[in-house]
Amino acid sequence: MGEVACTREEARRARYAVAAVFAVHGAVTGSFATRVPWIQDHASLSAGQLGFALAFTAFGASCAMPLAGRISHRFGSRTALRGLLTLWTLSLVLPGLAPNLYTLCLAMFAYGAGAGMADVAMNALGVEVERALEKSIMSGLHGMWSAGALVGSAAGTLAAHLGSDARVHFALAAATLTVLGLVACTWVLDLQPPEDEEPPPRFALPPRSALLIGAVGFCAVFAEGASLDWSAVFLRDRLDSSAGVAAACTTGFMLTMAVARIAGDAVVNRFGAVRTVRAGGVVAGLGGLLIVVAGHPVVAMAGFGLMGLGIAVVVPLCFAAAGHAGPNPSQAIAGVATITYTSGLIAPSLIGGVAQATSLMVSFCVVTVLACGLAAFAGVLRTAERGGAQQVSPRAAAVPDPRP
Repeated sequence: MGEVACTREEARRARYAVAAVFAVHGAVTGSFATRVPWIQDHASLSAGQLGFALAFTAFGASCAMPLAGRISHRFGSRTALRGLLTLWTLSLVLPGLAPNLYTLCLAMFAYGAGAGMADVAMNALGVEVERALEKSIMSGLHGMWSAGALVGSAAGTLAAHLGSDARVHFALAAATLTVLGLVACTWVLDLQPPEDEEPPPRFALPPRSALLIGAVGFCAVFAEGASLDWSAVFLRDRLDSSAGVAAACTTGFMLTMAVARIAGDAVVNRFGAVRTVRAGGVVAGLGGLLIVVAGHPVVAMAGFGLMGLGIAVVVPLCFAAAGHAGPNPSQAIAGVATITYTSGLIAPSLIGGVAQATSLMVSFCVVTVLACGLAAFAGVLRTAERGGAQQVSPRAAAVPDPRP
């Protein structure tokens, strides 16, 4: 992208605007997640068929994410984000309209494509605002995503409790979130590429730097997916907890993630990305150890809380590092996002497979090892800190060209 006139005040306003975009994105996810049982009943699906259909979300995202950079290049960052975010919010209505497995697979592919492209566009803009402000903001932005997901899930839970038709719920939620997203996009940075800059390819393999950074994100998202989907089952089946206590464990994990992400920027600005992720890996590893040896629900819940605390800021820092690592931030972010989406897809099924063959305790031994890997390989995020050194000075009046 080229230079765009931007005062410090405009950059700060853009930060709040992008934060609102992240919250809207998360609210769509939270709204959908609470109505999955309704979708399953409406389409008359077995558990296996539902899992198959949901896999198309990650498939659609992986296929479409590389297109986000080209769209931003063609239309500019603000217009691209406005269009992609609208595509994402409106795609919420599609799963509720699907009457069978085949149509649901198509709906989930479109839903995932919208999610992935909007995800890349908003993270790329977040990196540009971070450059302008000369401090870490990505953790807080992802914290706003988590907060939005919690709000969306709370509204969805209320709708489900009232017995409302998910098609009506999704239509109202999509309309509301579309308006909020369009309003928020008014104040994001409007970056335009130089006239002589070649557009990024429609599809391209992620750069090598993104693969290394994505490997760190893979470990964090694997631990996150395993904890979200299996923490309640772990407490119920292994520790004979009640359904309420088991559900509270999952909710506590989500809250820990959200709070840690919102507060994480202060830690990153103080200690740097590498040391923060390294310490997070140690904390997450300790949490995994508590889960594995837990003989009481309280110990396991503490372990899951530490796991969430340790991994919370890793994915935001991976996106930031990818944005600073190469000449095309959108392409690098798309590469990292593809790897993390894949991790989130395979983690729950792999945990289930290992548990079926051995036990849930062994499954979380695998999670613990991957969490410890964060401490071992945190050094690959050093590109984010080098990128920070290239950011504009506090007196700068323009957001710089993102090419290092």
